[in-house]
Parts: sequence; C-alpha cells; structure tokens
Amino acid sequence: MTTAWASALRALSAVAVDPAGLGGLTLRARAGPVRQRFEDACGTVLTAPLHRLHPSDPDERLFGGLDAAGSLAARRVIRTKGLAAQPATLVLSMAERASAGYAARLARLLDDGRGHALILLDEGAEPDEQPPASLRDRLAFAVDLGDVSWREAVIDLPPSQTLARARATLPRIVIADDHRAALTTAAARLGIDSLRAPILALRAARALAVLDGQPDITPAHLNEAAALVLGPRATCLPDDAQPDPPPQTDAPEPGESPETTPSDMPPDDMIIAAVAAALPDGLLERLTLSKTSASSGSGAGAQRKGNRRGRSLPSRPGRLDGRSRIDLIATLRAAAPFQTLRRKARPDSAAKVIVTAQDIRLRRFEDRSDRLLIFAVDASGSAALARMAEAKGAVELFLARAYAKRDHVALIAFRGTSAEVLLSPTRSLVQAKRQLAALPGGGGTPLASGLEAALKLADTARHHGLSPALILLTDGRGNVALNGQPGRAEARADAETLATVLAREQMPGVVIDTANRPAEDGRALAGWLNARYLALPRADARALCQSAEAALGT
Repeated sequence: MTTAWASALRALSAVAVDPAGLGGLTLRARAGPVRQRFEDACGTVLTAPLHRLHPSDPDERLFGGLDAAGSLAARRVIRTKGLAAQPATLVLSMAERASAGYAARLARLLDDGRGHALILLDEGAEPDEQPPASLRDRLAFAVDLGDVSWREAVIDLPPSQTLARARATLPRIVIADDHRAALTTAAARLGIDSLRAPILALRAARALAVLDGQPDITPAHLNEAAALVLGPRATCLPDDAQPDPPPQTDAPEPGESPETTPSDMPPDDMIIAAVAAALPDGLLERLTLSKTSASSGSGAGAQRKGNRRGRSLPSRPGRLDGRSRIDLIATLRAAAPFQTLRRKARPDSAAKVIVTAQDIRLRRFEDRSDRLLIFAVDASGSAALARMAEAKGAVELFLARAYAKRDHVALIAFRGTSAEVLLSPTRSLVQAKRQLAALPGGGGTPLASGLEAALKLADTARHHGLSPALILLTDGRGNVALNGQPGRAEARADAETLATVLAREQMPGVVIDTANRPAEDGRALAGWLNARYLALPRADARALCQSAEAALGT
C-alpha cells in the first residue's frame, strides 16, 4: 500500500475507535474507484449508521421539523426527528461547496457531545477549493488520495474484535502532562494557531495506542499522531527540524525498575522531524497558498437567484412551468388552513388534501458569485513610486482577506503611453508578491488606456462567472489620449467616453484621488464612472484598503 493510502486507513481506524473525540476526517479525492473503496471501508469499521448529506440539504434533515403530511392525516402536530437525534456518521459530499451557515450547523452537531462523526468529501479541482475551515478545524485528520491508484487501494483494516477491544480499553489510557506539553509546543512551532489541533493530536495518539494493544502512549504514537493531525495543518517548518542525538542515560541497576522521565519522551524536534518526514514535497507551499486564498464562505460578488443550486431562500407562490421545483412542505402548509372549506365545497372529492393553484409554492435558491477587485493605478509622474508602493500594500491586504470573502484581485498600471496588466486575477498571495516585486513608474498619464484595460478585464471576468469591481487610484489628470498621442483635451474626452461605458456596465467602483491637492478632475472622473469618490492624498496601504472596502460596501 502507498503511504497516503496506509495513512488514510490508519486515520479511519482511529476514528472508528474514538469517533466523538476525533470528530472525523477530511478526504480529498475525486469521485472514482479509490474514493469508493475508502467509503466502503468507512461502512465496514464505523459502527454508527452512515447518512449522506449535501450542502443544499434543509435544516429539517439535521434537526427535524414539522411533518406536514402526517399532521394533516392525524389532525395533530407531528414532528420528525432529524439526524441530530441519534449518534451517526455523516458523510458530506461536495463539502467544498458548503456555505458558512451550513458549516455552522454541522459544527453544532459535532460540539453537542452526542457522538456524531463527520467525513468531508472534498472534491475541489483547485488547491484553493476547500471545505469550510470551521469544519476542518474540528476534524482530526485530513487525507489526500489524489495520487493513489485503484490497484494500490487495498482495504486492510483491523478486525472487529480488535476495534471492540480498543474501544473498551480507550478510557483507561492516561495522557501525561509531558504528552500535552510536547504536542502543544510542536503545534506552535509548526505555525498552528488553533488549540483544537494539539487536543485532537493527543486523542489520536491515545486511539493509536489502543489499536496497537499498548497500555500507554509511546513516543512512536506521539510522532504518528503529530504527522497525521498536525502535518496537514502546518503552515511553516522550523529550520532546526532535524532531531538532536538522544542523550546518553545510565542503565538501571539489576532489580531496579526503570522510571518514566521527561527524557524518555520524544523532544519537540523529534515530533517536528516526524511531521516533516510525513509531508510530501511542496505540501507546505500549497498549504500556504490555500490558507491565504481559499474560502468556502459566501462570497461578496453579485447575487444570482435560480431554482436549482445555491443557498435556499423562502419559497414563493408561482406556477409550475416544467423548470421550477415545487416546495411540497410549503405547498401543504399553504393548503392546510382551507381544507374544511374546500371539503364542504367539493364533498365528492376523493383527495385527502385538496390543493389548488393558489397553494403552489416554488423552491428558490441564491448563488453568490466570486468578486474580482480590479486595481487600476496611475503610475505616472514624480509620485508614482509612492502610489505604487501603497497600491501594492493594499493589494496584499486584500489578498490576505480573500480567504474569508472569495475575492480575486487584479492590478493594472498605466503610465507612458499605455496600460499594462501587472497582476492577472488571482487569490494567491505568493503569486501576487512574485509578480509585484518590480513595479514600473514615471512618464505620462494615459488614463483612457487604464480605463480601457479595466473594461476588457471586467468583461473577461464576467464571462468566467466573476463580479468585477473597480478601484481606481489616480489624480484624474490624464494627458495622453487613447491613441498614445499627448494632449490634455483629447485625453479628457477619451477618458470621459470610456468612463461612461464603464458606468453603463453598472460595475461598483471607487475613485481614490491621490493628488497632493485634490481638484475637480478626480471628482469629475468619479461622476463619469458613477463611482464613489475618496480624496486621500497621503493614504497608506491600510487606509486605502479600509476606505475601498467601506466604499464598496464589503
């Protein structure tokens, strides 16, 4: 078996021993035979009933609700029990699409102490597509089977007798203070800021020990638990990750029982080295990328209503046209108060519930697209270097916050006779810093070219399902026309024309006037764009970021 597959089965076995304590695991794998075999393994070793979930499931599925049909038939209120009533193993498919609200409700189930376990099926095609952090933080393990072949996916799990014995032995395993100190220190050195991580690692070490039939937690179990639990959460790796040689200790005298001392425990460096050895090449770089750019919460882009996907909205009256989906519960609720009157009006009707066209309620969903923040920066003149430096800082601040808002960021610099896209739409902080390392400055002010580049980038973004917004940093005093020829009158006319086109696109925007003495040029430009005007002649990166967020309503 490959290391990834063996680690996945080992983590699954630990969850089978202590599902409530470990919470479950995140499985990153596309739909296929490898993932199917792992799901089959889950059904083999997990004792609680398995229930499949989808991010669009209603709350009644989890917490129960009113049984409308049963209530009408029995003439009394009947409520259904949700999955929260009994301990269960919940398998959430397409977990990367779960909204923040749905994740919060699942987190409530995990925190209520009733013994629920959760398996997140992460099917994201990109590294930045991940399940909500609130759920991943509560699950001990995260395994990636993307590189595992189906020929290597051989199910080799402990027998049921071993698992039953491990569950019975688990409460008798004592966690020493040295164990807590070692894993907590290791988590801090690995850049993990969640206190759940060392707690879950301790519980994992205890479960691994009873799986191996050991009466106590050994250093090997601490190292293995750190690799399985802390490894996927690591954001950095200390330079001194190699362990020092173990200290020489005197052998005990004959007849003298050896004592367990802190020196018998693996030092922090040994735990760090165990985590480093378990990490695939380049994993930390990908983790850093995903932690700065990923998000599964609701985005800040445009709202798109439909009848198939997205966050559920309250049902509304409507007509069935072959495309809409009926909300059965809401329809029955609308029809229930009129049953007595309709029965009297239609005594020959054999229907148990008389439903009319006025009762029909249709399901609605709301999907929110990702947003693209287009920074268009005037890089001309003597103050260009200062403006570009602050713009770069503002872009990096927006990228650092993109993990919570699903914002993409792009940077356009216009100077000389044309505009240039310095940073294509991205949510990668690493890529942004690399592309923004050297920024040009000086020359004329081709304001119209900058607006034209922003318009083209916005059109491309819309075709890719993004909602563009413009943040324009300039003094509004263009002196280079769209054809590259100097002339203030022509440059102003071209800028006004393109700004009017952008305004017709109804794209949110803000004009930040960076002139030392703001004049009417910047205010006029904001009027053409139908954008918010801010005069910030000496703004730093943080002020730019905060002002732009406030102006765009984020």
